[in-house]
Amino acid sequence: MVTMETLRNTNFKLPGQTNFYKGKVRDVYTINNNKLVMVISDRISAFDVVLPAGIPYKGQVLNQIAVKFLEATKDIVPNWLEASPDPNVAIGKMCAPIAVEMVIRGYLAGHAAREYNSGKRTLCGVTLPEGLKENDKLPQAIITPTTKAAVGHDEDISRGEILKRGIVSETDYKKMEDITHKLFERGTKLAAERGLILVDTKFEFGKIGSTIYLMDEILTPDSSRYFYADGYAERQKKGEPQKQLSKEFVRQWLITNNFQGKEGQVVPEMTEEIVNGISERYIELYENITGEKFVKSKQDDILNRVHTAILDYLSVN
Repeated sequence: MVTMETLRNTNFKLPGQTNFYKGKVRDVYTINNNKLVMVISDRISAFDVVLPAGIPYKGQVLNQIAVKFLEATKDIVPNWLEASPDPNVAIGKMCAPIAVEMVIRGYLAGHAAREYNSGKRTLCGVTLPEGLKENDKLPQAIITPTTKAAVGHDEDISRGEILKRGIVSETDYKKMEDITHKLFERGTKLAAERGLILVDTKFEFGKIGSTIYLMDEILTPDSSRYFYADGYAERQKKGEPQKQLSKEFVRQWLITNNFQGKEGQVVPEMTEEIVNGISERYIELYENITGEKFVKSKQDDILNRVHTAILDYLSVN
């Protein structure tokens, strides 16, 4: 197993702490019931399972991409973020979460392609045309929401079912749809500037009072899929796999080793070579998506570094 220190778990007792939630990748601390301290760990999940090894710099990559794109989209929708006092930390407003993830797809890839290839032509209430190949561009971007599961797998759900169950009001859902399309359009433009195609992504929303806020991370390789634009058409024409920037390479490695999170399946061994390879791919993702050189944060005594940065921020904010 890799010897480099990674940020796997935190167990801080922060001033004013009123709650703690451990997600698949994030440790979330609630401060005075109105502020969130989000520690983005080096944990990695696939098929809704947290894998046994931490990935060096993964948390930093995700956090710094999310911070960049939250800043770049705040003219479209207000977001929760206030500050990032450490490469692995984001701090911001506490919102009442809306229990639906807005997944938007411009291409037939990943989960949608697997469903389509199994014979399904309706996904989350949206009918897809016949004759599509995997990774084809869709006639227009479609929203395929999922329910946000506290534990286990998120589930596909249709717009009609969301409204029928009263998960979100029709007024709020229409706003979320509109914002989701605008964010996808902005993300597509930003990706194109980097020679990339934004294939699909997801957004999470919450509310403060009656105002909808964008929450969590956006346009990161954990929540999005990117293709390289160069050679896309040729690869599609030849029926070759697309060169992509996303976490899909981790999923494919797991699938090849007979793991898809199903009962009785065992996670394959994560050797030092595998772990370091995943880390290098995440750094490549960062540099390609942002156009900036990745600056590795100090890894020794990482827990203390993160804890100190949070305390320093909270002491004056």
